[in-house]
Amino acid sequence: MAGDRAAVKPGRPEALFPLFAGVETLPGVGPRAAESFAQMGATRLRDLVLTLPHSGIRRRRIARLAESRPPEIVTLLVRVERHSPPSGKGRPWRVHCSDGSSDLQLVFFHARKDWIETQLPAGARRLVSGKIELFDGMAQMVHPDHIGSEDGPPLPEFEPVYPLSGRLTQGVVQKAVRGALAKLPAAGEWIDPGLLAREGWPDWHAALAQAHAPSGPEGLSPTDPARARLAYDELFAHQLTLALLRRDRRRQAGLATQGDGRLRERVLAGLPWPPTGAQRRAVDEIAGDMAAPRRMNRLLQGDVGAGKTLVAFLALLVAVEAGRQGVLMAPTEILARQHFRALEPLAQLAGIRLEVLTGRDKGDARANILADLAMGRIDVLVGTHAVIQKTVEFADLRLAIIDEQHRFGVNQRMELGTKGNHLPPDMLVMTATPIPRSLALAQFGDMDLSVLDEKPAGRQPVRTTVVPDSRMAEVLAHLERALQGGARAYWVCPLVEESEAVDLTAAEARFQELRARFGAEVRMVHGQMPPEERDAAMADFAAGRARILVATTVIEVGVDVPEATIMVIERAESFGLAQLHQLRGRVGRGSEASSCLLMYHEPLSETGRRRLGILRETEDGFRIAEEDLAMRGAGDVIGTAQSGLPRFRIADLERQGALMALARKDAQAFLERDPGMESPRGQAIRLLLWLMEQDRAVRLITAG
Repeated sequence: MAGDRAAVKPGRPEALFPLFAGVETLPGVGPRAAESFAQMGATRLRDLVLTLPHSGIRRRRIARLAESRPPEIVTLLVRVERHSPPSGKGRPWRVHCSDGSSDLQLVFFHARKDWIETQLPAGARRLVSGKIELFDGMAQMVHPDHIGSEDGPPLPEFEPVYPLSGRLTQGVVQKAVRGALAKLPAAGEWIDPGLLAREGWPDWHAALAQAHAPSGPEGLSPTDPARARLAYDELFAHQLTLALLRRDRRRQAGLATQGDGRLRERVLAGLPWPPTGAQRRAVDEIAGDMAAPRRMNRLLQGDVGAGKTLVAFLALLVAVEAGRQGVLMAPTEILARQHFRALEPLAQLAGIRLEVLTGRDKGDARANILADLAMGRIDVLVGTHAVIQKTVEFADLRLAIIDEQHRFGVNQRMELGTKGNHLPPDMLVMTATPIPRSLALAQFGDMDLSVLDEKPAGRQPVRTTVVPDSRMAEVLAHLERALQGGARAYWVCPLVEESEAVDLTAAEARFQELRARFGAEVRMVHGQMPPEERDAAMADFAAGRARILVATTVIEVGVDVPEATIMVIERAESFGLAQLHQLRGRVGRGSEASSCLLMYHEPLSETGRRRLGILRETEDGFRIAEEDLAMRGAGDVIGTAQSGLPRFRIADLERQGALMALARKDAQAFLERDPGMESPRGQAIRLLLWLMEQDRAVRLITAG
């Protein structure tokens, strides 16, 4: 790919130099204005042309004041009659004007005498625009937005409004944007002509001109042709970068790892029920990738309870069958140890050696694991990021699996990638949180995707009920009856605020109340507990020595106690949809009927009502994820800090998700037709990649 990458990025095209100049090169933008532009992320002309107005003001043109409907924004021609300077400190300067039949006062606070008398000389006719209001029966306009001469350029009826920062005004931004648009270079068309015609999109220059000068509110909508085209430009550049990266990775040398299936057959023969079609398909896709002489880079996405753990273990067995090693890395110690406990019986079925390594392991026990790992006596290692420390050496690592990928940073993934003896190991990334398709394509578009969209046999649907916490007494009575019948229950305490301490106080208070009623069969787990105590509480619950486990969201992912059939979530309205879905997924894992009780505190907001209603309606994690995206937005759903989710200036992933899928398809088709990007369209696309700064993105993603 080195040659291809050089072809794509020979250096920024000269045509783009003016757009990459600083905003201070524009007329009227001094050092202080440039500083304010920098605060809104616009240091160059390119940033300005890609910063579109977020709203607009309708300026109705009227011939007479009598036509106005105060308070409203109007534009009209008036004659300046006389000035009334301030009569005292803090008083405004008033300019008395007339439209020939009615009077209007223009009001200015802190006005400079020379400026106001030059702008509005007595006897002159001026076009003024601003909000008309009535004050003591008199029409007035405080600080008009525009003052122009009678024969000056006409004001637009609909004026764009830009985001502001520092001391910027709309006038300064509008003038700067006009200056930046004047520097646009000539550019060929980078969008497929058939797509352009089908969608009715304007060309690039026309789209920018229209988006910066909308004729009405409809011009601000994501469905407006000009805006949709500009959003597509961003998404297409992003998806083409990922397609180039995917092509590069597929050309990266890897070691072919061919399993013979004997260990996998042993495990499958010992399972209580057969794997789903989706699980078999995912294992076949992974095994096929591993058998190829190139490095695997695959995402395994599955809904709650879809059986990712089994797929991951069968993938690890492919490496072991070939005489190699595998590693499964989890983001927290509690998750790593849960994975270990879940995989132990499978490892016994396969007859292989499985070990766990976390930061808690010290002394001889740790030294023995490290020695055995380096000698190849351990087949599969489960651990936290402790497994990527320099002291951890594998004899022959062929498969690295990362669970809950979004909690890991790029550097940690790179470290894991260096753990192979000769070449980086195959990489399988798992996420237990269903991700909406548009976000999956944005975040993981460089990876091949396997989706588990079926539930294993024996999984029971979970009956979900929504009740106000004013009915707490009924809930406790119901719980008591269920416990007498042998049930086990989780009780999740409210997410009071983003503070472990406050959440903990709420959890401890509830724990004491339940302990007083149900006795020693109640345990508690939370993130601040010493790991030994937390593990002991979990073990008691799993073994049935405890019947109620009071918890904060530490149990959100990975806890697997098939005998637990009741989930109570307090203040459910304070949780995100995906989080509620994950919590609910802790029950319904065995053969018994299960229930989830969502308790809310009244009054319930409209958003809270909608959120809980969706949970009651469906258990489909992918539909829930789409609803979550629509309600909360991409950043909140996926968490932008470590997510690798790109930040688009124009594209809106919540409302333009279909464009992302279209861009991915188009990018792949284009590269198949023109792999060297030599055609006229290919030349135009190179310009687009530089304009969208995807040259930098390619380097960053390659590092990841």
